[in-house]
Amino acid sequence: MSPPNPPLVIDTATGLLAGARQVLSPHCDSRPPGATLELIVIHGISLPPGEFGGPWIDRLFTANLPADAPANLRELVGLRVSAHVLVRRDGALTQYAPFGMRAWHAGQSVYRGRAACNDFSIGIELEGTDSIPYTQAQYERLTALAAALIATYPTLSSEHVARHSDIAPGRKTDPGPAFDWTRWRALLAASRTRAP
Repeated sequence: MSPPNPPLVIDTATGLLAGARQVLSPHCDSRPPGATLELIVIHGISLPPGEFGGPWIDRLFTANLPADAPANLRELVGLRVSAHVLVRRDGALTQYAPFGMRAWHAGQSVYRGRAACNDFSIGIELEGTDSIPYTQAQYERLTALAAALIATYPTLSSEHVARHSDIAPGRKTDPGPAFDWTRWRALLAASRTRAP
């Protein structure tokens, strides 16, 4: 059995996650004046669809998809999207935007009657699909990341975590039924009770 991962640490001055691979995206900007972090949004992504581990998520989020990308990615060329953090299948973390910045992850979205979720949320992508089970490493790292965010930013709460499909119903389905929401919520609750 491998040793547990150390707690994740966020630098509040920079909004960067210590130990994460940093691949900063141009697809982010300043949050509106007075906006606070109030929501964590969980997404699912694989590029090409159903494939894991390649360079394409980095390339999409950094505006580097070439015009001669694989055919099933060409419709994404020129798309201006990003997320704050990607959790790979093995639990490795890549950060694309500082947490204080507005990453362009949610698109047209509404949370509890409030539109424009990018303004007040953090977007976390899990490498996966709606139909392939997510890995234990991903559940563990997502739990640690959410717990670190909630501990670092007092305006965030475990009560305000949503799936992309929750805030864009009919438009988005991720992270899909392959993501065990009940299991993950229990892991997050347990991590919060263990916190000092």
